[in-house]
Amino acid sequence: MDRIIPYIKSASLLLLLLGCAQSQKEAVPEQQLPNIVYVLADDLGYGDISSFNPEGKILTPNIDKLAEDGMKFTDAHTSAAVCTPTRYGILTGRYNWRSGLKNGVLTGKSRALIPSDRSTVASLLKQAGYTTAFIGKWHLGWDWALKDTTNFGGDGWDHRDFEGIDFSRPVSNTPNGLGFDYAYGHSGSLDMAPYVYVENGNITAAVDHITENTDKYTWWRKGPTAADFIHQEVTPNLFSKARKYIQEKAADEKPFFLYLALPSPHTPILPAKEWQGKSGINPYADFVMMIDSYMGQLTAAIAAAGIEENTLLIFTSDNGCSPEADFELLAEKGHLPSYIYRGHKADIFEGGHRVPFLAKWPSRIAAGTVSDNTICTTDLYATCAEITDIPMQENSGEDSFSILSLLSGGDDSSYNRQATVHHSINGSFAIRKGPWKLIFAADSGGWSSPKPGEAILEDVPEYQLYNLDNDAAESNNLYEKHPEVATELEEIMARYVHDGRSRPGNKQTNDAALFGNKDWPQIEIFNQLK
Repeated sequence: MDRIIPYIKSASLLLLLLGCAQSQKEAVPEQQLPNIVYVLADDLGYGDISSFNPEGKILTPNIDKLAEDGMKFTDAHTSAAVCTPTRYGILTGRYNWRSGLKNGVLTGKSRALIPSDRSTVASLLKQAGYTTAFIGKWHLGWDWALKDTTNFGGDGWDHRDFEGIDFSRPVSNTPNGLGFDYAYGHSGSLDMAPYVYVENGNITAAVDHITENTDKYTWWRKGPTAADFIHQEVTPNLFSKARKYIQEKAADEKPFFLYLALPSPHTPILPAKEWQGKSGINPYADFVMMIDSYMGQLTAAIAAAGIEENTLLIFTSDNGCSPEADFELLAEKGHLPSYIYRGHKADIFEGGHRVPFLAKWPSRIAAGTVSDNTICTTDLYATCAEITDIPMQENSGEDSFSILSLLSGGDDSSYNRQATVHHSINGSFAIRKGPWKLIFAADSGGWSSPKPGEAILEDVPEYQLYNLDNDAAESNNLYEKHPEVATELEEIMARYVHDGRSRPGNKQTNDAALFGNKDWPQIEIFNQLK
């Protein structure tokens, strides 16, 4: 089809889509569809980007240029405060707690979390004729070949857990089975073994040694390592792969989707030699500056390929900044990774899930625009569906709302997200509607104080209610002063849980019951409301 002249190609594609069982109406012609590049940083704080933090000390001119050339979202959120669940939500348009993952994250050994029959952003876009690629950190599980299929062994936190993997055989249930034509990357975080690149299901080099690093900033867990896997070179390598992919696909007539999932600035914090000491702050700040430089190269590659005008480029992060960045030292230097917000990665507080979010699309987005609408990273699925005019099925994108009208500068009322659910590392919930945020816990749900299990004063309410318009720092708990607001939010949350969706539509079923774990902080309130 790539060799057929454009008007014939468009008609052929249209006939194909009209005959597809999942497509009920005419799709947007292929040549009008934008290329979509989605860049997901790892553990990058809201306040680590200069355009979001006027008092920040880390210089990010290239990412700031995206704000100048496109749209900045000041109230964007991930669906969870840690890696795996956020990535699940981005690709499926569904809250992760509807899946079997109720808290925490996967390891580098974990089995595939997303079943092959679940629609993803990639499989949706393929319906519209896109070529699709994943490059980077997957962290959603895939299935390693095992020496003994009856003995899976440990879960992947200890280096001995990998002794049962047969690294000489292909991997199954990879991103290729979820709509990605091309997939290249590693299984978990860069501090999680095994340290192996997998390309379209095949391991790219023999696993021939064990590595470990125990230094403060550069640590990674002990584990098997492939001959071609060098931790310091992973981020540059992934950006290089992404630029090459863009250059190759720009010459095709088909639009493309690239999901570039960075493993940085997550630990190990590994700025290249030329960036070490550049910030004058610490290695974390150096690493962020390095990523900014590579983002500049990526945007330049898009422009050089002649596709800048009709390419939607999104840059965001999978959660807030991690304490591994050394918050105390950064504060001494005058830099606050969470800006004015409370908490950090893993927390139910804003610092855990409020993230920088920038979108550039010259033919559609006016330069230098700002949106204060509350959006969520789960919204990519519905946005792509509206861009391509591919109908969303009832059992897909259950928590996704299109932000296309916002990108186009249209009426805010057409963005119909009623409320947004947040989720912490220990499984604590919060729900946000307008300025109001209700936390179904008395603690952080994560790593900041008060931590789950820590002693809490007797007169502290069981739950937390904040008005973020007046109290961005979440310092004044209004739970007992506004019971009517708390009740409304509780009822919305209960409905979202039991309907299996927050987007309007027929009731769906969550993959695993939410009420089986009696230790969940919110179990009592949900049982009362259901």
